[in-house]
Amino acid sequence: MQANNNSQQRPNRPSRGRAQILAAWRGVDISEEEKLRRYRPKTAADLTKSLIERLNLKQKQSDTEIPKVWANSIDPRITAHAQPTGLRNGTLFVTVDNSMWLHEIIRYHRREILSRLQNSFGNQSIKKISFRLG
Repeated sequence: MQANNNSQQRPNRPSRGRAQILAAWRGVDISEEEKLRRYRPKTAADLTKSLIERLNLKQKQSDTEIPKVWANSIDPRITAHAQPTGLRNGTLFVTVDNSMWLHEIIRYHRREILSRLQNSFGNQSIKKISFRLG
């Protein structure tokens, strides 16, 4: 009865000894192939998602889209003096060409600029903006 219980617990898994005997009898060890049969292949969607994450393509796409959105959604007077230069960890870095415009943008336009960019890219992509003179 105990032998019956063991076979009921592991119906498709041959014991190590049995696998060795079968390999010797067949003249070939196919235990690796049998393991691969149990392997479930990944879908194209899963592979694409992991590839995008590994290559950091979302970040690269944002880096190329930000200047386009900046030019189209921000006041042209501001874009003439300030340009986005990078995005790191949710902070957009913007370089301003002179201190007068830097003060003007920080004091009067910072919230509006952040709001417009967050509407385009989402709150998680751009969390804050850092303006600097350059």
